[in-house]
Amino acid sequence: MPSAEASRALLSGRHADPFSVLGPHRRPDGQTTVCAFLPGAVGVQVVAGAQAWPLAMQQPEGLFEGPVRLPAHAPHYQLRVRWSGGTESLIEDPYRFGPLLGELDAWLLGEGSHLRPFEILGAVPRDMDGVAGTGFAVWAPNASRVSVVGDFNFWDGRRHPMRLRRECGVWELFLPGVGHGARYKFELLDRDGRLLPQKADPYARRAELRPATASIVADLPATVPPSSERAAANALDAPITVYEVHLGSWRRKPEEGNRWLDWDELAATLVPYAQDMGFTHLELLPVSEHPFDGSWGYQTLGLFAPTARYGDPAGLRRFVARAHEAGVGVILDWVPAHFPTDAWGLAQFDGTHLYEYADPREGFHNDWNTLIYNFGRTEVRNFLVGNALYWLERFGVDGLRVDAVASMLYRDYSRKAGEWIPNAQGGRENLEAIAFVKRVNEVVGAERPQAMTLAEESTAYPAVSRPTYAGGLGFHFKWNMGWMHDTLQYMARDPIHRAWHHSEMTFGLVYAFNENFMLPISHDEVVHGKGSMLAKMPGDRWQQLANLRAYYGYMWGHPGKKLLFMGCEFAQEREWAFDASIDWHLLQQAEHAGVQRLVRDLNRLYRASPALYGQDCDAAGFEWIDHGDAARSLLSFVRKGRGGQMMLVLCNFAPVVHAGFRLGVPAAGRWHERLNTDSRFYGGSNVGTPLGAASTDALPAHGRAHSILLDVPPLATVFFEWTA
Repeated sequence: MPSAEASRALLSGRHADPFSVLGPHRRPDGQTTVCAFLPGAVGVQVVAGAQAWPLAMQQPEGLFEGPVRLPAHAPHYQLRVRWSGGTESLIEDPYRFGPLLGELDAWLLGEGSHLRPFEILGAVPRDMDGVAGTGFAVWAPNASRVSVVGDFNFWDGRRHPMRLRRECGVWELFLPGVGHGARYKFELLDRDGRLLPQKADPYARRAELRPATASIVADLPATVPPSSERAAANALDAPITVYEVHLGSWRRKPEEGNRWLDWDELAATLVPYAQDMGFTHLELLPVSEHPFDGSWGYQTLGLFAPTARYGDPAGLRRFVARAHEAGVGVILDWVPAHFPTDAWGLAQFDGTHLYEYADPREGFHNDWNTLIYNFGRTEVRNFLVGNALYWLERFGVDGLRVDAVASMLYRDYSRKAGEWIPNAQGGRENLEAIAFVKRVNEVVGAERPQAMTLAEESTAYPAVSRPTYAGGLGFHFKWNMGWMHDTLQYMARDPIHRAWHHSEMTFGLVYAFNENFMLPISHDEVVHGKGSMLAKMPGDRWQQLANLRAYYGYMWGHPGKKLLFMGCEFAQEREWAFDASIDWHLLQQAEHAGVQRLVRDLNRLYRASPALYGQDCDAAGFEWIDHGDAARSLLSFVRKGRGGQMMLVLCNFAPVVHAGFRLGVPAAGRWHERLNTDSRFYGGSNVGTPLGAASTDALPAHGRAHSILLDVPPLATVFFEWTA
């Protein structure tokens, strides 16, 4: 029978090695005994086929033990339990089952090199010895006891303590009869025996809707097969124009309490809208589970669980599949930089700083009051790298936009002198985070080469979008935050002052091909008092709209992939609010419908014109005509495709018409006006080139032997396509 000390530890929920006491055990005399701890039971029998052996009650709290004569060739058994209320049940004994983790899995987890830890950690529905149930496994190396708790055991941490796999610090237990939809958490005692707040599963594939915080047992989604079509759509030389969306405020149901749309409703509305607008990709603000709506998903605590706000995880897979059917890719915002401090989450998970750096000078984000992952810990890197692969493989998304990369790369990010710790070489770079970022991109490149990764990186850190073998970080694209800042600063100026700030529009071309850039007009530019895109523009109502149309034309003509936040495509007037739908009613006004029509046509022109995208990331795809006409606020340049295609882009950022303007061009022929942001179809004054095309004259201009004569519209961008 169990010793008095072991019995006390079991009864109090403090036994560190329950399998040494519970379940079947062979005694030195060759006899087998079974021990079971079943609080509330008044009688227990071990049942094997037609045979049954009663177990003696060792403690009135529910500890039973006794000898059995199980056949050596068939040691399987069940427990017939008589409960204090008079009911009986036949149950499986979790402590008769062997280990869950194989030796190789345990080795790889301990080494931090398991590519798919999500396949074995967390809650994994499975069969063991022909019995259906769920295998639970959680990394908590410094805990003195870990238990699975849930509805199935009255959230009682004494009932199902787990086995510790010391070689990798993982606690595991198979619970027969626990299946899909079961709510659960982990209950831990720290190394000193103190009870910690019950913890949600870091690897949970599904979670409760906030404010509830339990994890939910769910199947592992099947792998979405690779696709050559998606690989082509995500390539560096593909046209990529992204519609960034916060799903909870894109559109709501006011007639149903202003509720959010679910995945299937979004698939039926958002996907066709993006397709009709000509966007190639949707980018979703984080959809992993997060406790606070006001974080927009950027303070996530359920990295493997699609948020319950929009339905179950299968709904997200249907959404992605529907998008791909429509030829629209899906990019997810991914947040490996930090996590919130909620007690039921990752913070001090096993009573130690397990997932986060221990020193607040390394492990606490002052800007966001969040904790920073310990990128130097192999198991933490494994957790995050596995998570990246999980979304790409199991949901089939096209890419991950990695949030706040600059905050990871620099130890002094947003810190004053004395508030940060230098790296081992005495520098400010976070060498562990840099190694982690490279590892993510290398794994994605090897395991899911069709996918892309994008960095929101706001500094001049070199080679962000260059391969790791060439000394880069390995991202496919980098958000061009400098371009965004400079050009919006220029556009906010009254046109009368723009001549003295002309370089704000041209400086981006100095470094435009140092990285593979995406031009982002994201949610961050239309919130927190920054105003909407329309509100940034100077002048009266007509000039504001014309400025915005001209800016969008310049953006679509400029080298780099495109990203536009929802609502910006129809010139929303107020800044974005996460708790309300964007202002679709504005489309009843002609000027807003005109801006929407312009964005749709810009996308279509861009996608139909290899000159505008084929060499987005190559200096050979760009040539200035004139970048120095600051006095008239004019810019002109040519975009070139690999097949000799050319598109001339002419921008006028002054509210004046230049009639009879002669512009030098790189080739003789006919230059057809393909799009004019001043067109009356978009709400403009309809100034443009007569007959919609201009033939070259053998008259030199702007250093070229040939030129064309144009009427340049006010506050407008015009595209001309060349034919020989």
